[in-house]
Amino acid sequence: MATNNPWVARCCILSALVCTVGLLCVCVTFLVSVTCMNGTFKHAAVSADSPLCSQVGRNVLQQGGSAVDGAIAALLCTSVVYPQSMGLGGGAVVTVRNRTGKVTVFNFRETVPRKFKHNLLDDCPATSNHVTGSQWIGVPGELRGYEVLHKQFGRLPWSKLFEEPIRLAKEGIPVSPFLGKLLQFPSIKGKVESSALCEVFCNENSSTLTTGDVIKFPQLAESMEVIAKQGADAFYGGEIGRHLIQDVKAAGGTLEMEDLRSYRVRVVDAWTVPLGDTMMHVPPPPAGGALLAFILKIMQGFSLTSHSLVGDHKVLFYHRYLEAAKFANGQRGNIRDPFFNSRTSADHLIDDAFVQHIRAMISSNGTHHDSYYDVKPFPDHTGTSHVSILDEDGLAVSATSTINHLFGGTVYSPQTGIILNNELSDFCGRADTLKPGEQPPSSMTPAILESKSGGLLVIGGAGGSMITPAVALSLINHLWLGMSLKEAIAAPILFVDSKNKVNFEQDFDKSVIDGLRALGHQVGEMEYFFNVVNAVEKENGCIVGESDKRKMGMSDGY
Repeated sequence: MATNNPWVARCCILSALVCTVGLLCVCVTFLVSVTCMNGTFKHAAVSADSPLCSQVGRNVLQQGGSAVDGAIAALLCTSVVYPQSMGLGGGAVVTVRNRTGKVTVFNFRETVPRKFKHNLLDDCPATSNHVTGSQWIGVPGELRGYEVLHKQFGRLPWSKLFEEPIRLAKEGIPVSPFLGKLLQFPSIKGKVESSALCEVFCNENSSTLTTGDVIKFPQLAESMEVIAKQGADAFYGGEIGRHLIQDVKAAGGTLEMEDLRSYRVRVVDAWTVPLGDTMMHVPPPPAGGALLAFILKIMQGFSLTSHSLVGDHKVLFYHRYLEAAKFANGQRGNIRDPFFNSRTSADHLIDDAFVQHIRAMISSNGTHHDSYYDVKPFPDHTGTSHVSILDEDGLAVSATSTINHLFGGTVYSPQTGIILNNELSDFCGRADTLKPGEQPPSSMTPAILESKSGGLLVIGGAGGSMITPAVALSLINHLWLGMSLKEAIAAPILFVDSKNKVNFEQDFDKSVIDGLRALGHQVGEMEYFFNVVNAVEKENGCIVGESDKRKMGMSDGY
């Protein structure tokens, strides 16, 4: 029976609206849950160098920890799984985007100690040979950096972040295929077997461990237990620090307790660089963000699309990229510590007018002599580790950590279980003088990118000098060439070395190599590539994590 009561009519309409909204919510929830399956995550993700350390970071997040908590735990884990790359004897650069969107860089790279060898830079190698010896040790900043980050963003207790890394160090883990392979390289094998590192990395016959052998770090576990209880001060002013200094001095080094006590973390705003519809946040000098931005801004002007990889366009694309990389090599001298080198600036590298000027110098029909790019020789190097994390509250962390070369300078502290860095060698070919407290120039470029559509990409790389091309090509592949994040990271790279020769990763397109030779590019003979990129991306409410398979990594999340 019909009714003319307006209140009844309104109630019916309201009920219908409520039902409709409810139905829409159910549909949206269903669609999102379907979209976020199949290898993606709904809440948070961690991309570290190894599956184990990604899992450690994820577990911390699931226990209520923040992305910073997860990053610290994952890095501590990596110091056990891949101790050749990073650890408590090194330093890091960490880019953090907080929940309101502000992006800050925490730079706790190693610094020049108060005392160092006179004319140290005269000892710089003429080639890319591994630099060893205690004279190259910089003041470690790793733990002080963790402390500052944890105080600002941490949720779980400090000691909680050390629990799983301590267990792994104490009980031991199988040597990974990646580390096992490294330990059999003749140059690395010889250095390990002839140094104090052999205490940890050799078997009972004083021969380096092989893949599958169980490796334990009892002294490191003890040090981490003390630091977990007493905080970073145990390292920078307490028992761990005193033992470390004793071992460094026994090895001929110049570090003093005052160097540790006076170490300070630098907290600065990130450089924000527009790339079309994307804003990229990178660490300023002495980190390598300016060089990454310089290459990307040059390449952006060539209007790249997926068609750029078809036929002759592919050779032209890589030719232009190589020219941009050569110009970037010529600009390396401008990447210096701004707190100690006021006359040196890298600001022009992200200036549109300068970028356009350099882009106009790139011809399509050939390359040029080194002098055209103002390239000066500098040693190439390898090493480093990276972790990318995004938590369910929107906190994003991009963290790159290192002891510089593989196994640092092969100086090991028996009392603490800590491997020391050889960071001062990064001044080689890039500086004429050193100043106490100065940070060396770096290729490390932990980045965070935001799209106008609301997407978020947390990315960074490892591999020393290869960080810049690895991250740059991954971003070009993903942002402009139409590749998925997985495809973009997995694609073979090419690397312009310190002699301006082009080196190609295994399986690189042979027809492109021939085409680049025809344009005059000189081809190098680099045998090993150590480039690794780890990234986390959030798009349309779903999160993709990608850890580079080159280091047998795997992301994790929930």
